[in-house]
Amino acid sequence: MWINPRIRFFVLLSFLYLFCSASLVSHAQQPAGEKNLQPGGASSSTAKTESKTAAASDDSKYVGSDTCKTCHEDLYNSSAKTPHWKTTLDTKGGPSHQGCEGCHGPGADHVNGGGDKSKIFLFEQASAKQVNARCLTCHAAAHPNFERSAHGHAKVSCTDCHSPHAFKSEANLLKTSQPQLCYSCHTEVKPAFAQPFHHKVDEGLLSCSDCHDPHGTFKAKQLKSTADQNAICTKCHAETAGPFVFEHPVIKAEGCVACHSPHGSPNPRLLNVSNLNTLCLGCHNATNLKAFPNAVSEQGGPVHNQAAQYTPCTNCHSQIHGSNATYNFFR
Repeated sequence: MWINPRIRFFVLLSFLYLFCSASLVSHAQQPAGEKNLQPGGASSSTAKTESKTAAASDDSKYVGSDTCKTCHEDLYNSSAKTPHWKTTLDTKGGPSHQGCEGCHGPGADHVNGGGDKSKIFLFEQASAKQVNARCLTCHAAAHPNFERSAHGHAKVSCTDCHSPHAFKSEANLLKTSQPQLCYSCHTEVKPAFAQPFHHKVDEGLLSCSDCHDPHGTFKAKQLKSTADQNAICTKCHAETAGPFVFEHPVIKAEGCVACHSPHGSPNPRLLNVSNLNTLCLGCHNATNLKAFPNAVSEQGGPVHNQAAQYTPCTNCHSQIHGSNATYNFFR
């Protein structure tokens, strides 16, 4: 049947108008929580609401340090005076990084349980691994080598040396000041500082941590190092550091301890042996002369008599750490 094109156009336009009107009405009646559905069937507004609810739920587990103070006033007061406490007052990290709960975790279950100790993290009941992991959540950047250090491998925990509450040295919250703290484990080192010649550690002029980093380094004995990676000794004994035109090879190969005992010695200059010539001849002997026949220096030692009544080696070879003038370290 033939229909006038103008009439057909108006009919189609009417149907299109009715369809659009029905869609708008349906969308307006849709519940707000069902708008903007995401692939999982949840709307963006619902996801945001759930996220805020979860965050609020986590925060509700933290009761604040003032609540802790009601039962643990002595611990609260001792902690509140320390640099450690001032750091935990930073509000950027939220309740999980503030006050008592910054270290012990959320306290709501502990409080609601009438002080149930199983509902809170107690350092004295935790393993060394658990204690260290908790401390390193904040201190990992400062002590990145601790887990592979000698102390870490020996399962020494942070609280074996440090105490946020019962500290004796405020600077690092140490349980006991150095060197007594170090001596409590390293008993074999203590007698060396009673030798006639020793570094002034017991006198308080130096501390163990001036040379050693208890949290670990890439060097043996947890030694610290200088910027140029030379031995830590040169930080104080700068005159021996060089660089020299003619270097004493033993310093590069074995370091200062090849000749010196760093903690203490019965010999002047902390030397390993009492007779200086004997020390030098440990390397400069006939055996080494055969081993190094092409050496430019006199590896086998001088031809003159080396008996004790004759002059010590360093009377002539005075620049023994290195020289800019001569290969045999003369003045």
